[in-house]
Amino acid sequence: MCVLTLAWDIHPDWLLVAAGNRDEAHARPSAPLARWGDGSGVIGGRDLQSGGMWLGVSEPHPRFAVVTNVTGQGAPNPDRLSRGGLVHDALASRAPFASPELSRFNAFNLIVIAEDAAMERTNRPEPLSRSLAPGWHALSNGLLDAAWDRKERLTEAAQAWLAAAPRQPEGLLASLDDREQGRPAKADRPIFLLNDLYGTRCSTVVAVDRAGRGRIWERRFDAVGAVTGETEIAFHWLI
Repeated sequence: MCVLTLAWDIHPDWLLVAAGNRDEAHARPSAPLARWGDGSGVIGGRDLQSGGMWLGVSEPHPRFAVVTNVTGQGAPNPDRLSRGGLVHDALASRAPFASPELSRFNAFNLIVIAEDAAMERTNRPEPLSRSLAPGWHALSNGLLDAAWDRKERLTEAAQAWLAAAPRQPEGLLASLDDREQGRPAKADRPIFLLNDLYGTRCSTVVAVDRAGRGRIWERRFDAVGAVTGETEIAFHWLI
């Protein structure tokens, strides 16, 4: 992912609500949202170039994970491990919070939620792992605590949506479709990045209620921002 916001364990009806956009080169192959079918219970899209994933959930045990690349840290080293593997490992492993050797990955931010605990992890500027309290949390392509207008605007939109006591979580997809063009040259990018080479490839919303009933929505786009497909998958967490 490149921008994501989530509310964890703060709403009377919703245990988890998350919304984010994945920006990527349009030429990079990927598979759409699906059950992986490998017996792991993992649900998510798949990067067909490196084999990892940017966001996903798993069932029946409560698991959610998402990763973003951190830009401005020099050219990525092609010999390092895929950051998308961090998401799959957190979802499929018996130890979702196990710490890999962080120096083996290019710069990343990671959030993992498992059972009744949550953690965020990064390897820039220094390796860091810390617990997350219930509340609003957001990731972008900046350093973990860096202020990015893009993620802050998405969080504000999601907070307004959640405050309205919504019944249809997929309505958050509209917040992810902010394509404001003509912004000042030095302003942050819009939430939806429209570019024919590298832009928003998909928008994803995850919502899980207090009974563990969950749904994940994915809307996919081509290089001109036209919708190419949508997928919705229901899942259930044992809570």
